[in-house]
Amino acid sequence: MEELIDIYDRERNFTGLTVPRKGARLGEGQYMLYVLAIIQDMQGRMLITQRSMDKSWGAGWWEVPGGGVSAGEASEEAIVRELSEEVGLDVSGYPLEIVHSYVNDDPDGDNYIVDIYRFRLDFTKDDVVLQAEEAIDCNLVSFDEVEQLAEQGVFLHFSRIKQALEKAR
Repeated sequence: MEELIDIYDRERNFTGLTVPRKGARLGEGQYMLYVLAIIQDMQGRMLITQRSMDKSWGAGWWEVPGGGVSAGEASEEAIVRELSEEVGLDVSGYPLEIVHSYVNDDPDGDNYIVDIYRFRLDFTKDDVVLQAEEAIDCNLVSFDEVEQLAEQGVFLHFSRIKQALEKAR
């Protein structure tokens, strides 16, 4: 089944346009919506996942869980769905607060808005169930370890995650 996405303007207003996600190249002033989650355990370690090797972009790189918002779905609904699907964690009973948002303008039409959420959960790595087509591994790591992965050039969205953590203090 083809995944559809809603298209928004820069101010996050729905434009009325819905398109297939695969291969979407958006025009100027058109954006799709993504969600990311900084999930910390009770010791403050972050859950990171390693992208599947068959990903067309960033294969094998590390990231925080998240994904695209589907057509007709709100950001809050998407983060709950994405975390359930990708890492098997249920955050539906937790406060859903965006700690940082940003807009990406790309001359090639990969325009998007990202909402970053933060959760502190009582869980262990054994509680994580990875979605095989999305991730091949996961780990609970300190911020310093994430920074080291970023310095190696194998962690996605590091500067944005850093900004979100600074805002969430």
